[in-house]
Amino acid sequence: MKIIISILFLASVLLITSSLASATVSDAIGSGAVAPAPEIKYGPALEKWCGQKCEGRCKAAGMKDRCLKYCVICCKDCQCVPSGTYGNKHECACYRDKLSSKGTPKCP
Repeated sequence: MKIIISILFLASVLLITSSLASATVSDAIGSGAVAPAPEIKYGPALEKWCGQKCEGRCKAAGMKDRCLKYCVICCKDCQCVPSGTYGNKHECACYRDKLSSKGTPKCP
């Protein structure tokens, strides 16, 4: 009986370890990581890049037009957009720290 319990325990530990390892590897590959802007500092290429990144960022927003407007403004200044549709602002400090005139976060 002790052998069966030991085997089941070992199998569960291995399963948990392998699932954590695969999650870490997939995150490191870039499945959701923030991508730095191209080496273009201004112009239509940067606008296109920001537009694509902000489309993804704002796809679940309630006020998509407003989200896109401010996201593109922040992207042009910071040259990065956090991954996902919400949060993850730690990936782009400039984006996180930008404030409106009222002192609230400017970037969506």
